[in-house]
Amino acid sequence: MTALATPLHTRTAAPRPDPFASLNDEQRQAVFHGRDGTAPPLLIIAGAGSGKTLTLAARVARLVLDGADPQRMLLLSFSRRAAQDLQRRVGRVLHQALGFGATQRAPELPWAGTFHSVGARLLREYAERIGLNPAFTIADRGDSEDLLGLLRHEQGLSSTHKRFPMKGTCLAIYSRAVNSREPLTEVLQQRFPWCRDWEAQLKALFRAYLAEKQRQCVLDYDDLLLAWWQMLQDPGFAAELGARFSQVLVDEYQDTNRLQAGILLALKPDGQGLSVVGDDAQSIYAFRAAEVRNILDFPKTFEPAATVLALQQNYRSTQPILQACNAVIAEAPERFAKTLWSERNSAERPQLVSLQDDAEQGAWVADEVLAQREQGIALKRQAVLFRTSHHSAALELELMRRDIPYVKFGGLKFLEAAHVKDLLSLLRWSQNPRHRLAGFRVAQLVPGLGPAGARKLLDGIAHAVDAVAALQAFRPAPGAAAAWRELRECLAAMGQAGAAWPAALDLALRWYRPQLQRLHEDAAVRQADLEQLQQLAGGYASREAFLAELTLDPPEATSDEAGPPHLDEDYLILSTIHSAKGQEWSSVYVLNVVDGCMPADMAAGSAEEIDEERRLLYVAMTRAQHRLQLLVPQRFYVTQQSARGDRHLWGGLSRFVTPAVAAHFDRRCSQRVAALATAAASSPVLDIGAQLRSIWN
Repeated sequence: MTALATPLHTRTAAPRPDPFASLNDEQRQAVFHGRDGTAPPLLIIAGAGSGKTLTLAARVARLVLDGADPQRMLLLSFSRRAAQDLQRRVGRVLHQALGFGATQRAPELPWAGTFHSVGARLLREYAERIGLNPAFTIADRGDSEDLLGLLRHEQGLSSTHKRFPMKGTCLAIYSRAVNSREPLTEVLQQRFPWCRDWEAQLKALFRAYLAEKQRQCVLDYDDLLLAWWQMLQDPGFAAELGARFSQVLVDEYQDTNRLQAGILLALKPDGQGLSVVGDDAQSIYAFRAAEVRNILDFPKTFEPAATVLALQQNYRSTQPILQACNAVIAEAPERFAKTLWSERNSAERPQLVSLQDDAEQGAWVADEVLAQREQGIALKRQAVLFRTSHHSAALELELMRRDIPYVKFGGLKFLEAAHVKDLLSLLRWSQNPRHRLAGFRVAQLVPGLGPAGARKLLDGIAHAVDAVAALQAFRPAPGAAAAWRELRECLAAMGQAGAAWPAALDLALRWYRPQLQRLHEDAAVRQADLEQLQQLAGGYASREAFLAELTLDPPEATSDEAGPPHLDEDYLILSTIHSAKGQEWSSVYVLNVVDGCMPADMAAGSAEEIDEERRLLYVAMTRAQHRLQLLVPQRFYVTQQSARGDRHLWGGLSRFVTPAVAAHFDRRCSQRVAALATAAASSPVLDIGAQLRSIWN
């Protein structure tokens, strides 16, 4: 029997403070579920702001205290940061429960991570047994697109007389089919109807893509889940892995796709030891193949049905805001019933604000955020949320005109930056010389070595038995010989570094810094990203682990394209609703709460899409702590190809703000709208009058 097989709470004679004393009754019920020695499946419906992470961490800690082996606990989340936060919270609870000193470490949870990172670890460990090369590298989205683009061109699909999907669309189609476990025909019919005529060509392209990845010993982002799922279809592996993990706990279960749900069911077919936490009302990622039915159908997946517990006490928002949020989601046709409530009462209700157009909407928001700032609410404690990125265009112009600093979430992604891709490609190529895309990129960094020379080098490697020997034997044109020798020596030294990580990264940076200075005028700014990579690298035991984790969960943005303005200590937050999930602000302004924007015209083709748009509004509203405004412009610009070009459309209040919902709001309008309403009373020919009356009735 291992030491951890003995319940930890029995090893200390002295009484300790109750580490779960701060939990409310609903949270305690979730934490102590199954303490009678059973481990039945559990679904925790965690309402917005209800202490979801605290509850999950407390449940993990309670299981450890009762004797569960941390080495056999699998914790799955959707970001590395979430997994790290969960581990920290578990550690704090265990420290308190066990009376550890500051220098003592609580038991670690080695299997806490994202679905993709855990999948990568397991595939690396089981590679030889399932027919994979253990030295496989993981391609990021950009590399996957580039490989599909290369194959697309080789198959003559870039010169057709009709438009064939571009490489990004091809990857989106492939990824959708893999993660949704839907036939390609169905994916094209429902998600990419304009591509239906290319089904045969797409199938051929995807077959070539799979073959080329196998030849290069590369797995892409989707392969990590697919290969894990395929491994679990073997009864022997399923039983082995199922027994390896006695407890499986999953965060944000509403965001899982069918492939991820299939992995969990294969690991725990009877649900024993499986606990999932999520909120069906916050399922908003269908465009990433997230399947809301996973959480809605979870209880009846098992026999007997899984236990469902709800967390309803909200620690974020005031009661008037929660009443409005509850009213919005109550009209969803299918959901787990819950009513969010808070002990934080307030006399201020959320507001519905009618404005003339999107320009006035921008001016209104600017006035409001400055007024709130004067009342002591910092700009960074205020957020403007919108359905689609371009909806903030008029507001951004107004903010710039008034010199109000802001940060808009969604700058250049970290892994899309040229200098980051250069360095990571160098690391990948040194790890796997058959990684053609990485090698093609790095070889062309050598002065005097162009695309033709790079192809000659890579063709030689591809046909050689010993890829490393072929690389070392390559002789470029005389003009590139000296520079090539420096790269060749760098690659050889990185190979010799072996397990001495992050020494290999230091060698790579030593070679790459002169290239950075040569290629980029803003090298000093880009150097900050390379320093960030160095800091990250120190937290990983090997190059393989570093590359895998960085590819699967990279930093959000580069240092020069996002983040706070350097000269301003305070700044307003602008964000799409999708990017705002999991965040909270004192004051929240939601733009364009009108039909056509919310729900969006492009997302109103089915009942399922409409349901998700309702959840999107709910997520936006539940970000607010003290103050919430839904903004309703009466007209707004639509930019598209048409006989009239750009035009104004008259807006109508979103269908999600029904009279029953509107009853929970105070109503305001701008002076211009009020004047128009007065004029409309005596001039019924004005369309705006009818619109206004329909809104306020």
